[in-house]
Parts: sequence; C-alpha cells; structure tokens
Amino acid sequence: MLELQKNARISNKDLAALVGLSPSSCLERVRRLREREVLTGFHAAVDPALLGRPTQALISIRLQVHHRNLIADFHQHVLRLPESIAVFHVTGSDDYLVHVAVPDTERLRTLVLDDLTARPEVEHVETRLIFQVVRKPAIEPL
Repeated sequence: MLELQKNARISNKDLAALVGLSPSSCLERVRRLREREVLTGFHAAVDPALLGRPTQALISIRLQVHHRNLIADFHQHVLRLPESIAVFHVTGSDDYLVHVAVPDTERLRTLVLDDLTARPEVEHVETRLIFQVVRKPAIEPL
C-alpha cells in the first residue's frame, strides 16, 4: 500500500515486483483494499499556485449554534466554495478549519467577509496565511 500511495499510476506488474508478489496476487490484494475502502481513491496532486491561486490560508470558524441541520448546511456551503481545498470539522474552541487557496489577499478578505462572516450562524473567524505546504508522500505503517 505504501508504494501505491507514493505512485498511484504504477502498473500492477511494477507494483507486484516492488512488493514481491505475483501480478495476480498483487491485483487481488489491491482489489480487496478497494472493497474494504482502505483505498478510497486515486488522486492527482495539483499545485494551486500554478492554477493562479498562490495564496493559501487556514481559516478557523466558530459557529454560534450547534444544531445538526445548521452544521450540515454550513458544511455544504463551505464545500461548495471554489476556494476550498479541505474542510475539517474539529473539536476545541473552533468548529471548523478550512484550507483555502486564492489568487491574492484581497480575494481572501472578500471570501472571509462575504462568504463566511456574513452567514448568521458564524460567530468568529480567524485567518492564518500559509507560507509553505509540505505533504508526506504516504501514510506509513505504524
């Protein structure tokens, strides 16, 4: 699974050779991982800066009320924003942490004021600019 995380486009034959299995056994193991939903998808990594969105931020959001329907509506609203990269429903003093990518700080300001703080269920918003994003290539076994 580690090798597949590092390169989701690897051929079954090459994956089998890397992990020391026959191609048919390797194919069967990958199929079972997909059935058990251990593997949830295969993704292409995209650099937001090369798409004209070099400014990234983490936005902490605290809601005024915590009714299930309001939380679901807010969650869907944030997911529909084209600037959203990831949405985390979290514990602690804030309810959500939203990772966004925008063209510049003016668009970030507009996003916060018009799309987030203007919503009646939002009590508090705090924005942190991201200087650098470094992702691990794979989740390693413990």
